[in-house]
Amino acid sequence: MKVTLNPNAKDAATRDALVAEGGFGKYYTDHMVVCEWTEKDGWAEPELKPYGPLSLDPATAVFHYGQEIFEGMKAYRQPDGSISLFRPDANAKRFANSAKRLALPEMPEALFLETVETLVKQDAGWVPNKIGESLYIRPFMIATEVGLGVRPTNKATYILIATPAGAYFDPSKAVSVWISTEYVRAAQGGTGEAKCGGNYAASLVAQKAAAKEGCDQVVWIDAKERKWVEEMGGMNLYFVKGKGADATVITPKLTGTLLPGITRDSILSVAKDLGYKTEEVMLSIDDWRDGVSSGEITEIFACGTAAVVSPVGTAKSNMGTWVTGDGQPGVITMQIRNHLLAIQHGTTSDTHGWVRKVC
Repeated sequence: MKVTLNPNAKDAATRDALVAEGGFGKYYTDHMVVCEWTEKDGWAEPELKPYGPLSLDPATAVFHYGQEIFEGMKAYRQPDGSISLFRPDANAKRFANSAKRLALPEMPEALFLETVETLVKQDAGWVPNKIGESLYIRPFMIATEVGLGVRPTNKATYILIATPAGAYFDPSKAVSVWISTEYVRAAQGGTGEAKCGGNYAASLVAQKAAAKEGCDQVVWIDAKERKWVEEMGGMNLYFVKGKGADATVITPKLTGTLLPGITRDSILSVAKDLGYKTEEVMLSIDDWRDGVSSGEITEIFACGTAAVVSPVGTAKSNMGTWVTGDGQPGVITMQIRNHLLAIQHGTTSDTHGWVRKVC
């Protein structure tokens, strides 16, 4: 890999002060990685270079047809001061799958991992030290052919940036959600399984509607029957049935319209490790409402790379309002969150081989 170091990199004191501020996406590390692809020559050698603006022609394809994908992953500080990635191979595979769906070039897993590890090693000082904080890593790819013809691009640019991240949501508070019946996130045959910007752009009007209803997030239902629960905003959902050791942790099954979340997949294993039964099911809005009303559903939480685990309390919809349990984060929710964080930060054993040491 080519390396061009940033002559204006932050000094340690300035960098540490920025990292200590917390937040999400407020500041970015000193470097980024850029790698070009052309249909003729394939992938060029990537370059680690100073973080900075991009220069693109106004007719660049991504601006007009949205041919773009991205990933979200994290680097965590370990007890001995080293830094590890969490399941980066899974991100590499999903990135390639998203590329395939958006007619972009599939980046080889080894190349993807090389870029991530190189950036993390170079900007290791930006990785926070506190449990629950991390370096959020954002790989993305855009179509860079210049021209207005509607066709798959013959040029693409892969870019990798990173930002120190605190808590995305306050885990001590349960978020409220608005169940959208007016808009849908994805339909069968669409891009629901791909991590592409268009999915998120299309979700923002529903997020505004949720905010108007006094809710923190929107929940999506399916496009066909308009009754099956799918995702919360950009996160997967989980429901806990029962209490204590007999509880079952369930999540909407992957139907081709949901994003196959890496945190979602990890929690299926973590919940089993903690002794709970798990199920991937079709869950309707009626099942949700009636389960809360009867007390069968005792806890709800959302999960994703940015927030890890976020408790859900109040649900509002055109069919009424209902509150799960006492409206506060549940015991099992927090147990799963804390156990997953312990694996990520290396304070408990990683029996699944998920953690990959970088430096």
